Amino acid sequence: MSNRRFRIMKHRKCKYIFVTGGVLSGVGKGITAASIGSILKAKGYKVTMQKCDPYLNVDAGLLNPVEHGECYVTADGMETDLDLGHYERFTGIKTTRENSVTTGRIYLSVIEKERRGDFLGKTIQVVPHITDEIKHRIKLKASKEDLDFVITEIGGTIGDIESQPFLEAIRQLRWELGQENALNIHLTYVPFLAAAGELKTKPTQTSVKQLQGLGIQPEVLILRSEHELSDDLRSKVAHFCNVDLKSVIQSQDLPSIYEVPVNMLKQGLDEVILKKMGLPIGKQPELGAWREFLDRRKKATKVVKIALVGKYGLQDAYKSILESLAHAGTYNDRKVETVFVSSEDINKENVEVKLEGFSGIVIGPGFGQRGINGKLIAAEYARTHNKPTFGICLGMQMMVVEFARNVLGFKDADSSEMNPDTSHNVIDMMEEQKKVTNLGGTMRLGLYGCKLKENSKVFEAYGNISEVQERHRHRYEFNSKYKKDFENAGMQCTGVNSESELVEIVEIPSLKWYIGTQFHPEYSSTVLKPHPLFMSFIKACI
Repeated sequence: MSNRRFRIMKHRKCKYIFVTGGVLSGVGKGITAASIGSILKAKGYKVTMQKCDPYLNVDAGLLNPVEHGECYVTADGMETDLDLGHYERFTGIKTTRENSVTTGRIYLSVIEKERRGDFLGKTIQVVPHITDEIKHRIKLKASKEDLDFVITEIGGTIGDIESQPFLEAIRQLRWELGQENALNIHLTYVPFLAAAGELKTKPTQTSVKQLQGLGIQPEVLILRSEHELSDDLRSKVAHFCNVDLKSVIQSQDLPSIYEVPVNMLKQGLDEVILKKMGLPIGKQPELGAWREFLDRRKKATKVVKIALVGKYGLQDAYKSILESLAHAGTYNDRKVETVFVSSEDINKENVEVKLEGFSGIVIGPGFGQRGINGKLIAAEYARTHNKPTFGICLGMQMMVVEFARNVLGFKDADSSEMNPDTSHNVIDMMEEQKKVTNLGGTMRLGLYGCKLKENSKVFEAYGNISEVQERHRHRYEFNSKYKKDFENAGMQCTGVNSESELVEIVEIPSLKWYIGTQFHPEYSSTVLKPHPLFMSFIKACI
């Protein structure tokens, strides 16, 4: 980007884009918002993205992954909705706690202010106090950074009671900021009625009318559908929803979510947005590296099968792991087929049947006792059969426990999370956390440094660098008093925390690829920059 353009942009007022959804939940607002962010970033604009979640939880840390999907962790240690993972994977930006807003955080902040007397005896109401706090949070990032766009996704569906304060806040912002500084994009679903053989637009019309009833007129409509939409259908939607035809964009189901930005760019969504916001359209970005990724993905026909051993039987519960494996597969010219294997269903009698035919095994993260025995049995099978294995967080801990029991001979070895009375607590709670009683405060969260041992597999995987930064989310750690026992028996501690010397990585050098990490490398893999450990793992599987 030229210095002149940068100077112009630096003094330009930040623009805000609000993405809402209608008809039904799970229609793809997160992918849509992330795609818009990637397009604008490719145009040379400085972009950040934000999720406003209507639930009353303060953060996503205590939400059940089976109900809500994975908990994504930002570099500064905020436990957030999985959509922030999409934002980072699509745009390469690094999100922080300011990129995640929940109703719980909003109400907590306002109530704390009221208790301090900040409101000087006023009656505290949803409007203006809650909506003012929401507006403050939406604008906070731009007040601290030099940004061109803040893209805010409003969670939930139009009509949800929980979303009302957020919608009222963006209605107010639309008028406070001015038409060229705030844009509303509404995503809806256009169902296909098989009995009639028709696509139906009435749900979209109803959704837009609900939005209009709240004082919000969407300037852009994105129509999600399993079938291609005709110009006549788009024209009909434009007519009934007070939107010009060019601003009715179709988002047809595609083979990969990573094709969505290219599809939107092909329909001129970048031009529509920039024109409505009074900005020069400029050249359409080529998305060269992105298209190369898609091209390699399409050409990769050879399949590598990976078993994901875990206890959460929901695809979104391991979303970042699945995407990280897919990224690494593409750059290794392979199509990764990841199969979920419930750890609750694994026992010594069936483990070989359950895990045969896979090129590699991932032992997934999680909390609690359920499914632990299956993970231990899977780790033993993988170790004794020299199967490429990647243990993440709790997965790494189970690799340690299994090794202690079956190699070191500590038959009752365990994590103190699972058995507080074990005489060999090879995994134990961090000392500084033992006196913390608030469950949400006992986690080690966010980015920490990790020193790598030279001539190890992880050292090689990371490109022979001595220290890396990775994100964490856990309560329990490798008990360092057993470090010599493990290393003398063949399991090496090849990564330790830069300050505390806590063990972060274990590996067995004599095996093809048997590595466990206490941190979560899946949080750092993006489309254009796959994580080196996943790259190395897939290479070993091939």
